[in-house]
Amino acid sequence: MSVVIVGSGNVDLVSQVERIPGPGETVLSTGFATHAGGKGNNQATAAARAGASTTFVGAFGDDDNGARLLASLTDSGVRPLVRTSDEPTGTALITVSATGENSIVVNAGANATLTDLTPEERSAIAGADLVLMQLEIPIETVTSAARIASGRVVLNAAPARPLPCDLLTHVDLLIVNEHEAALLGGADHLLGVVPALVVTLGAKGALVRTRDTTTEVPGIAVDVVDTTGAGDTFCGAFVAALDERVPLDDAARFATVAAALSVRRAGAVPAIPTREEIDDFHPDD
Repeated sequence: MSVVIVGSGNVDLVSQVERIPGPGETVLSTGFATHAGGKGNNQATAAARAGASTTFVGAFGDDDNGARLLASLTDSGVRPLVRTSDEPTGTALITVSATGENSIVVNAGANATLTDLTPEERSAIAGADLVLMQLEIPIETVTSAARIASGRVVLNAAPARPLPCDLLTHVDLLIVNEHEAALLGGADHLLGVVPALVVTLGAKGALVRTRDTTTEVPGIAVDVVDTTGAGDTFCGAFVAALDERVPLDDAARFATVAAALSVRRAGAVPAIPTREEIDDFHPDD
């Protein structure tokens, strides 16, 4: 079995603050760090650390940040199928409050150049059992990859944007949070165009829906340090479980544990748990 993630890679520039500033307001940072990130990179890392044979298709700049992301991927056991762009590696400016909430601004950089899939990229996508994508790369590329895929197509529709019908007709499972679900017309509407839907609910867990069933997966109470990348950790761990032919509901439970573990540490990639940590986790730890 195999998983291919087609998506973005960013370097996260993270400022810790007591509270996220409002418009026109300046606050002083209590700490600063640089981490590997980007929704695609995060999800590929989460899938690999959860045990899936994972390939990442993306675009990085020919710069130190690109080298940093490549090293992070390979260290986590991901096979990087990454093209080098003349544009700089993508960056994300992240502000994290003392309660773990965040505010993020992304500069796409090289991610915007991930167009016109190469024969090698197309072959990897077509040969995968599962293909997972997000929306920090050109939507035309996401649509093209969905058409090429012969395995299950999972789309994390984030950041939320209008989704073309030509894309949705190739999606087997859609993952969104409550905000994204509302922007896209609501869960009932979405289930009219995709056969299965997972709505992540943050600390409250997740809702797994097909056209015939609805399952509530409860959240797990943990001490929150940083919520950055928690949704990506959920997505990556979820497809890793699906890759083991785990039913949707159980895959969501597995992914909920992974996401809960991730918010207990700072950063996106640095916080993503290993398979051993997920399997060994108990709610009262």
